[in-house]
Amino acid sequence: MELTIIRVVLISGLNHLLVGNMKFFSLFLLITSLLTSFTVTAEESDSEKLKQALAKSMPDVKTTKISATPIEGLYEVIVGSQVVYMSVDARYMIEGDLFDLKTKRNVSEEAKSVIRLAAIEQLGADKMLVYRPEKVKNTITVVTDIDCPYCRRLHSEIPDYLKNDVEVRYIFMPLKGASDMKKTVSVWCSDDQQLALDIAKAGGEVEEKTCDNPIREHLKLARELGVRGTPAIVLEDGQLLPGYVPVDKLVAELRK
Repeated sequence: MELTIIRVVLISGLNHLLVGNMKFFSLFLLITSLLTSFTVTAEESDSEKLKQALAKSMPDVKTTKISATPIEGLYEVIVGSQVVYMSVDARYMIEGDLFDLKTKRNVSEEAKSVIRLAAIEQLGADKMLVYRPEKVKNTITVVTDIDCPYCRRLHSEIPDYLKNDVEVRYIFMPLKGASDMKKTVSVWCSDDQQLALDIAKAGGEVEEKTCDNPIREHLKLARELGVRGTPAIVLEDGQLLPGYVPVDKLVAELRK
């Protein structure tokens, strides 16, 4: 009988403890939710303030996105393909990359990568010259010029890229005037684009041809991507690698 009474008391006490803990946990969740909501609302409010301030001070500037940064009072502003940092009143602006020295992370590069991928996606693969393996594991987008030595070196490794199941998509950036543009257009307008490019990259002559082509769009896109010289390689995550990278190192970077 006494044992039964002790069991009832213990069970009753345990129930009270559980109910108390549940109430505390529910209250904790409510407070956390309110604080999170307040933080998000404050950030959205400041972003809107900055947007309105920009509309007054620089009405011709059309922002794509305004985001909070890890630094209080400093906001990341994307304008077209450019990333800058501004105070909430649009009085102060910083141009350049923002680094987190603790994590060794380029905070600006993340935003730039998103911009690059969106710009490339807008052009579309149908407006690029593409070397595609039977099975595609990775894709790189290469800004190239037909005559630049390191562009030719990269192109000579196309068979190795294909063996490693890497698709190579070319965007052209003819840098040497009218003759370079004419050669590039001739390659694009050839019946066999890949064969024509292989010949041109090897220093051979390609039959002069004209047609509707996206080469001007390629040039515009290359500038939007921030490319200043060729080759330039854009990885699947939007990272931009300026200059030539040997195929083995690049494949290792893609697969790490």
